[in-house]
Amino acid sequence: MKILIVEDEPQLLQSIQDSLERESFLVETATDFHTAIEKVFVYEYDCILLDIMLPNGSGFDILSELKKAKRTENIIIISAKDSLDDRVKGLQEGADDYLVKPFHLAELNARVKAVLRRKKLDGRNMVEIGNTILDLSLRECEISGNPVALNRKEFDILNYFMLNINRLVTKAALAEHVWGDFMDQADNFDFVYYQIKHLRKKLRDSMASLEIESIYGVGYKMVKK
Repeated sequence: MKILIVEDEPQLLQSIQDSLERESFLVETATDFHTAIEKVFVYEYDCILLDIMLPNGSGFDILSELKKAKRTENIIIISAKDSLDDRVKGLQEGADDYLVKPFHLAELNARVKAVLRRKKLDGRNMVEIGNTILDLSLRECEISGNPVALNRKEFDILNYFMLNINRLVTKAALAEHVWGDFMDQADNFDFVYYQIKHLRKKLRDSMASLEIESIYGVGYKMVKK
């Protein structure tokens, strides 16, 4: 999978590139508008991470040109601009997701995997592994074709695990993703344990082909049985 990062801040660009390359993605970069335009129309990418404020131009203009050309790359906007108007404009111009700076690299990696997975599912907003399917639009879960009732946190936890299948997920990262940015400062993560306990039972009772393993003292890992 090949990813283009369009970002003019050197330290952030390097951090994103290093993180994605550790996930075995092939990464190319562009640090200004003209370089980005040249690359997106010469090469094909599975995903483009696109900053809005660029030297010599705007990421919105790149989105507009891609839309005119009917290009179908998955695009995630990464921007310091957090206004509703910017979010709406980006999505209307064809972006698949919008992530506001500063963000955690684990969150970005999960979103990249999510848009790539949706592409494999012909654009359906679903995550599917084994006999388990999550419909992200309807927030519904099916296992072996049967609906499984999940509360909001259970759904978000399962989605996060499925996007990070076979990877170690720390309790802090999981809590931060599902409950908010300041959960890494919590005194303990008992609330995570109880949600995991209930989710495990529902997966087991539904004979899911996925299970959540505990990594003692660190966190969890979802694996396919």
